[in-house]
Amino acid sequence: MKWAEVRKLYPDQYVKLNILDFYLEDNKKIVTDVALIDIIKDAKTATKELINSKGNTIVYHTGSEKIIIEMRKPVGLRGIRL
Repeated sequence: MKWAEVRKLYPDQYVKLNILDFYLEDNKKIVTDVALIDIIKDAKTATKELINSKGNTIVYHTGSEKIIIEMRKPVGLRGIRL
């Protein structure tokens, strides 16, 4: 499902999604295709769900026009990954 479709069906809501397709631009992951997992009722629950999300599962608000995730480089100390 395209992000625009999710936004149209669930305006101004938090949603839990599985990322199906994306492309990289600079240090950003631009998500183009998602699978809707759940609708989240409030910001507090959305925060809890986001903290517990792993892999390609994210929580996002449909008020955003695009899903853009900033990629961070791993930080290490003397060759040891933290």
